[in-house]
Amino acid sequence: MRLTVNGEDHQTDISLLSELLVALDYEGDWLATAVNGELVHRDDRPGFVLADRDRIEILSPMQGG
Repeated sequence: MRLTVNGEDHQTDISLLSELLVALDYEGDWLATAVNGELVHRDDRPGFVLADRDRIEILSPMQGG
């Protein structure tokens, strides 16, 4: 399946959003995720099934000042 994650193309067999986050080393409760412009809440990620050509945005807080 082909996905666009934060503007970059990825080819993967992963079909669940939660598994994609682990594979891309995104962890923590402070992540914000959206698929095709729609917010996906943390509790919904384990069951959220991705589709070919989905656009995923992953935002994590930055440290520093």
